[in-house]
Amino acid sequence: MAVVLQGFGAATALSSSDSLTSRKFQFGYLKSRPGFSEGSIQRARCAGKLIITNAVAANADSSTSSTASTPRLVGKGCKLVGCGSALPKLLVSNDDLAQIVETSDEWISVRTGIRNRRILSGNETLTGLAIEASRKALQMAQVEADDVDLIVMCTSTPDDIFGSAPQVQRELGCKKVPLAFDIRAACSGFVLGLTTAASYIRAYGYQNVLVIGADALSRCVDWTDRGTCILFGDAAGAVLVQASDGDENALLGYDMHSDGGGQRHLNAILKEDQTENVLSSTNGSALFPPRPSSYSCIQMNGKEVFRFAVRCVPQSVEASLEKAGLTSSDIDWLLLHQANQRIIDAVATRLQISPEHVISNLANYGNTSAASIPLALDEAVRSGKVQSGNIIATAGFGAGVTWGSAIVRWGRSFIQPED
Repeated sequence: MAVVLQGFGAATALSSSDSLTSRKFQFGYLKSRPGFSEGSIQRARCAGKLIITNAVAANADSSTSSTASTPRLVGKGCKLVGCGSALPKLLVSNDDLAQIVETSDEWISVRTGIRNRRILSGNETLTGLAIEASRKALQMAQVEADDVDLIVMCTSTPDDIFGSAPQVQRELGCKKVPLAFDIRAACSGFVLGLTTAASYIRAYGYQNVLVIGADALSRCVDWTDRGTCILFGDAAGAVLVQASDGDENALLGYDMHSDGGGQRHLNAILKEDQTENVLSSTNGSALFPPRPSSYSCIQMNGKEVFRFAVRCVPQSVEASLEKAGLTSSDIDWLLLHQANQRIIDAVATRLQISPEHVISNLANYGNTSAASIPLALDEAVRSGKVQSGNIIATAGFGAGVTWGSAIVRWGRSFIQPED
């Protein structure tokens, strides 16, 4: 069997001894083949253009010809065709917070850029927000719920500790969806969700993947701690990622990282006082049953998180741009996780992107964790700011610590429905 690998115009033939399942097909092997460079392979991966085709010799073993003769599409492109968002009704201003903690509108806005945030109240649920945002994304994309193949819900605060994606699937009426699951990567979650969606489209042939970013960190803050309670709000956002030909590919490059050493600067860990002595000795027997456990409120070293973000985020965006074969001058919009306006401004300066090309709605909603990027994207699309074909550099960073970036091309201009 002869095998031809094609990517960005380069091609090379492999012998029959090079099994499709062997490690030779890994990245290191491709680099060694004529016509393939590290850059071209990375761009091919990101653009979904790395294709393996099988040419079966006339005398091929009949036991393998049935599978070997079928061209195998290892990857294909994807495009972003719809977005939506949802917010709780309750608006909490800086002046409102000044009634419960020692702070002021000026103190908060100068240090963070935040003036208002939305908080879940009454019968509102995070799952309900996710459903509303998803319906708007499907409507914009003109895709029926039954045509969705996968739902990825990025959240660190699900209504059910075991995950909320299946409940979103049920309420949307996605009867044919084979899979719905949660991703827990805090403020980096949505970027990770996008790359996950692209992977399922390229590897498994999925056509429509709904990526949701939703969080309610108001549940996890100490409302007597002005260092954290001023920062967070609740929201949901969603994007419909759809399979496409390679030429239409929207995920142009991405870069993802994590470092458990950063947990000491940002965490909400299991309370030790609730779990201590679970295995204390009583005549050689363990204490049973264990005490109920719970998580602490968010603990954050703001200065260290700031230093981490302004150092690592620009590096990640630059790495994604390099993989996409682009430079910062090619970016139409910079859309970062909405954590702190000082961070957004510092990253934009480092990347030499002017303020008029930076998307920010932080002042109105605060830090909505995994929801912040799709929420800001949805507003920018519906307002006409982001147009079809625009290149967007987006990046998330947060607890774990995790961080990552993606260079995407928006696929559809929003047309306001007639009344």
